[in-house]
Amino acid sequence: MAGPLALVGGDELHPGNEPQDELLAAAAGAGPAYVLATAAARHRPELAASHAREWFARLGLDVVELPVRTRTQARSPETAELAAQGRFFYLVGGDPGVVPKVLRDTPTWDAVVSAWRSGAALAGSSAGAMAMGQWTLIRGRFPGDRRRDYRDALGIVPRVAVLPHFASFGRGWVASAIEGRPSDDVVLLGIDERAAAVWSDGVWRTMGDGGVTVITTGGERRFDSGDAIDGVPPPVGV
Repeated sequence: MAGPLALVGGDELHPGNEPQDELLAAAAGAGPAYVLATAAARHRPELAASHAREWFARLGLDVVELPVRTRTQARSPETAELAAQGRFFYLVGGDPGVVPKVLRDTPTWDAVVSAWRSGAALAGSSAGAMAMGQWTLIRGRFPGDRRRDYRDALGIVPRVAVLPHFASFGRGWVASAIEGRPSDDVVLLGIDERAAAVWSDGVWRTMGDGGVTVITTGGERRFDSGDAIDGVPPPVGV
């Protein structure tokens, strides 16, 4: 059985994230636990990894960085072997376009997905969560532009494009995401900071300090912490 999958809306590694992070840490057991700082590769990834180690140490988890800042690292057999032994993987936030470019179709990412489908915990926040969908949304033209363009992501959750930081600025992407959607069955998943859409035991559920909003051609529905989430496809291969 696949382990838990958490899509976090941002502001990870801070108070308010305890409900989903405690679930993830419990699933890790005594196995190796990894933070993937891929999305932060251009913005002090060592600091992101250090914050992850400090945060999860409070939850009893010894987290180290899995070296996947570049595609060369992600294609390394040695890195893939480390990933194959992992029981916990957390993709921090950063640049939405970087994660799929670095990880897609690499032995290391294949090993991560295989470990998750065998019961390991898998999570991504902000850009890391966006990478889990079928598409990630990248800035259309210039800094501050609300227009977002679709790019193929890692495809863990089919038909989904994640809009993180939804209660702060992610909602501003909705009009562009609807206008540019590649098909009518796209599911936009708006996730507030410190909240998560969590797949566990065959159900999507909202956890953390905030809500999750599902937007389809049929309308918009919000799910508060503790609610089961309707309208989001199950992850691939579960």
